[in-house]
Amino acid sequence: MKLVNYQLKHPYAQNRIGVIEENKIIDLHAAQQELLEQNKIAADSHIIPADPHTFYEQANVHIKHAEALLEQITNHSTVHVFDRDEVVLKTPSPTPSKIICIGTNYADHVKEMGSELPEYPVLFSKFNNALIGPEADIHKSEATDKLDYEVELTVVIGEKASKVAREEALEYVAGYTIGNDISARDLQKRTPQWLQGKSLDHTTPIGPWLVTPSELADPSNLAVKSYVNGELRQSSNTEHLIFDISDLISFISNLITLDPGDIILTGTPDGVGFAMNPPKLLQSGDIVTLEIDKIGTLENKVIAK
Repeated sequence: MKLVNYQLKHPYAQNRIGVIEENKIIDLHAAQQELLEQNKIAADSHIIPADPHTFYEQANVHIKHAEALLEQITNHSTVHVFDRDEVVLKTPSPTPSKIICIGTNYADHVKEMGSELPEYPVLFSKFNNALIGPEADIHKSEATDKLDYEVELTVVIGEKASKVAREEALEYVAGYTIGNDISARDLQKRTPQWLQGKSLDHTTPIGPWLVTPSELADPSNLAVKSYVNGELRQSSNTEHLIFDISDLISFISNLITLDPGDIILTGTPDGVGFAMNPPKLLQSGDIVTLEIDKIGTLENKVIAK
């Protein structure tokens, strides 16, 4: 199942939770209400929230019921189904309490950046001000001259996770999406702490949707690519992660309790613009396209702000 946080293209429209199938958006809450009115499902059925924030507060519970509901939706009416061009897609998990990023998690990227292989996962954070949806523009601030791209498999947590064993870690995943850990290299490198170069306003696209584990059970062998203006820049596979998804969830949850809706960006492979000779950094007007197997494509334009 591919979950979307969407908004209809009309004034005062609210963000709502839906599913995308064959370029159609199915509004889960509205579809369920229609089935209830038609007495096609039990009156005491678990209610799927319309609001994405509420949905992600108990993500895995709601996902289980949403997947069961989809099996009962056979005739899609205009009440709850919209064409792709009628909506704007937003960040899948809209209000994470934590955005945790992993640095230096592909050996070839470690090498190109002149770093050392980490003994433990390298953690840093972003804030919600940095997040944008899959159709929004990346803002190139006047504060930086060295804006860079980073394609990353991104994990959204589905239930509270504390002191999780590696063997159980994937049970806590709501789903997988694509993230672009846009980095201001000049700001990132001017102090030992990376935060200032990683959390500028409107710089981290996430999306376009969340693929649930029922559709993507194994995240350990996914091709990962990035392009700038159609030129291939990064090409790797999640099999090359130094610390895989299970490692990361277990490691982080033994330090920090993860909550439903929290986001983990799992690291980027080699091929970033900063490491090229000469460097190829992002400019206003550039189109950055990211691809990950079994998830899809995330594409955003860079604009000067």
